[in-house]
Amino acid sequence: MASAAPAGAPAPEPAAAVRSPSMSPATLGVYLHVPFCERVCPYCDFAVVRVGRASHGLDPSLERRSVDALLRELASRREDFAGLRLETIYFGGGTPSLLGVDSVARLVAGVRGAFGARPADDLEVTLEVNPSTLERARLPGFREAGVNRLSIGVQSFDDAVLRRLGRAHRAGEAHATLAAARAAGFANLSLDLIFASPGQRLAGLERDLEQVVAFAPEHVSTYALTIEQGTPFARAAARAQLDLAGEDETVAMLERIEARLGEAGLARYEISSFARPGFASRHNRRYWERRPVLGLGVGAVSCDPPGPGRPHGVRRTNPRALERWLERVEAEIEVAEEREVLDPATARGEAVFLALRTLAGLDAEGFRREFGGPPRAFFAAAIDALAAAGLLAEEERGNLALTRAGRLLADTVFEHFVGGGEPPEAAPPIDAPGPQC
Repeated sequence: MASAAPAGAPAPEPAAAVRSPSMSPATLGVYLHVPFCERVCPYCDFAVVRVGRASHGLDPSLERRSVDALLRELASRREDFAGLRLETIYFGGGTPSLLGVDSVARLVAGVRGAFGARPADDLEVTLEVNPSTLERARLPGFREAGVNRLSIGVQSFDDAVLRRLGRAHRAGEAHATLAAARAAGFANLSLDLIFASPGQRLAGLERDLEQVVAFAPEHVSTYALTIEQGTPFARAAARAQLDLAGEDETVAMLERIEARLGEAGLARYEISSFARPGFASRHNRRYWERRPVLGLGVGAVSCDPPGPGRPHGVRRTNPRALERWLERVEAEIEVAEEREVLDPATARGEAVFLALRTLAGLDAEGFRREFGGPPRAFFAAAIDALAAAGLLAEEERGNLALTRAGRLLADTVFEHFVGGGEPPEAAPPIDAPGPQC
């Protein structure tokens, strides 16, 4: 989007007065990446592997080898997170619900056992699910396996939009899967919605929102279609073959999503996320608050906790190729292909723009404790420029939050903080290690 606030943008609003409590840094989230998909959507640039039609699930030998490798990687990394209390498990993909019930149960039990088998009610265990007959039939078993939260990739309730997105399911399957999830006893459902899709306009989004509201999920994640380099959609866009909504209409969609979901009791708590009270994603909050996450599987990213010589933590990234990941795990060598000890400048920038993704915004005192000075000590010029443009609000205590206009232009705002700013000439010493990446 453009770098200036759109014409007629609302006046800046004050930073959120009520701040959500931070998680304890002594907790841990575990992310397990399952890369398998029946088809690869033309907009997707995730680390995925096409397995063709999986009417009976994955090939048993491939599934067994992959699950064994996830558990072996878990065993090789558990000591790096020793002493942390397990709080969340998240199965992402790909399509992790192509795994059989027994495989999911093995993985949940393995993670719980590695970090202390807390009562299941204390954990948030999320499984991403696509609407399909196979996955729908497995929902009761997944719940028995310990999954208590589903993230359902509906994306749209319009069959024409689903076809243009390259999705395998249709609206009827989405309705059936949502109903089956409730019947299986899931009381914490998140629904994914893509908007500004090829051929979609505001009236089409309105129809999607009506069906979202009618279903009454506990959580909704909404994403404007992003054209990622190297994807079929990127090639089609370069040939001017994608009928995409213009900037003004996309902004109108963003505003309509917030208004309509808010009216239905789903409050926006992060740029892309809406939830009923008590149902914000605990796992996703870990990333915005830079808390430890152990990432397992193809392309997974870990955020290791701080320690001596690494006060802001370490980021490790696994190989994106399935065979390369399997070979490294099975050879018992370092699985991650990239390892980055976060320097203060990188950590400062990430601390700001990740916190600004949330409506609570950035806590200046917490920032000062980690980096030796308040945000203004490093980013005064950026703060002043963004505040003058009506995109950023600064409280008297130095807390920062995006305004409504700033949320519409969030990527533009975030660019001002990449690089970490300039440190003050005489910053006080850092009096506590920061959270981490």
